[in-house]
Amino acid sequence: MRTEADLRRLMKTRVEPGEHGEAVVAAALARLREHGYLDDAVFAETYARLRQQNEKFGVRRVRQDLQQKGVGTELIAETLEARYGATNEEALAREHLERKRLRKPENEKETARIMRRLVAAGFSPGVIYKILRQWDVPDEALTALENLDEEPHEE
Repeated sequence: MRTEADLRRLMKTRVEPGEHGEAVVAAALARLREHGYLDDAVFAETYARLRQQNEKFGVRRVRQDLQQKGVGTELIAETLEARYGATNEEALAREHLERKRLRKPENEKETARIMRRLVAAGFSPGVIYKILRQWDVPDEALTALENLDEEPHEE
């Protein structure tokens, strides 16, 4: 499945530039919509459902992915509210850790790795810190992680 923005982008490379090419793309997209093959709302719901159930991704990751795919902001908000509204983010984060076979960290390096993985999976810092505290990660390791966020990166 693809979004309307994805298809429009892909089709533009295959038609002649100018108004005629844009008209051809618009006609093709209208026909796909008319026959029910193109619907951003269905795409967003399916995408969010699969990422939540299979990948165990958090709402932030799914929102970012849908934005990159060209789904409208209002549609994203509606879809994520319906899909993640009653979801316990902490339980989902624990399922993600279990799915990725990540275990309790033994040192600061492993703690930082787990935190990075959870952030990349779309979980909020509050939930991540809550999980790490429940794993009895030393406070020194957690404060070291907080300090990493504050330091500017040199390139």
